[in-house]
Amino acid sequence: MEKLIFLDTETTGNELGKDRLCQVCYKNLCDVKTEYFKPPLPMSVKSMSITHITNKILEDKKCFEGSEMQKELKKLLKEGILVAHNAKFDINMLESEGIKVPKFICTLRVARALDKENKIPEYNLQFLRYYLDLNVDAHAHEAEDDVKVLHALFERLLDKIKAEGKTEEEAIEKMVEISANPSLFTKFNFGKHKDETLADVVKTDKRYLEWLLAEKLKNEAGDEDWIYTLKHYLGKLL
Repeated sequence: MEKLIFLDTETTGNELGKDRLCQVCYKNLCDVKTEYFKPPLPMSVKSMSITHITNKILEDKKCFEGSEMQKELKKLLKEGILVAHNAKFDINMLESEGIKVPKFICTLRVARALDKENKIPEYNLQFLRYYLDLNVDAHAHEAEDDVKVLHALFERLLDKIKAEGKTEEEAIEKMVEISANPSLFTKFNFGKHKDETLADVVKTDKRYLEWLLAEKLKNEAGDEDWIYTLKHYLGKLL
């Protein structure tokens, strides 16, 4: 079975293609490693307010480029499976640092796919931690502690798939398959149509969906799931 690498990054901001990582934690069968790095641009005030990682903390740290962790992750991710929450974001940050991720599991997409009745109001990592009552001693927005929550969430999702009669290897492959494809939302959890289904909104307010799609296309890399969903309901998928 391919090795799993649980990973979380903290970053200078959340703008894909611009922001860079400043802290990385990964966990595999052998190691848990966490390290700060000096990014090529300053931390945004918003990011500092969330992570409490300041430019002063990072000013004497080495760059990620050329670091031992960069070399280790290049090898590990070439041979194994990345596990991350909202994995596309972390993959983008890793690719900005020259690290390719050929195979991954996104626990956000898996959690959403397994919630077939749309019972869970939100899918961010800390919400799922408390909604699913995961027993983890951790602080939010600190890479090593987020990896602890990530691992606990992964195990819960894995058990749910295995309960369908699948082996662990089959369950992991299903998680990889789910993660590789955009999620299809069925209900709004924001805006003027909050808690309404997209199937209903496309009948009553199609113009809103067209406007929202145009807005999402402005940040295509960061809104893949919503773009896919809106195109699906508007009949624009090729």
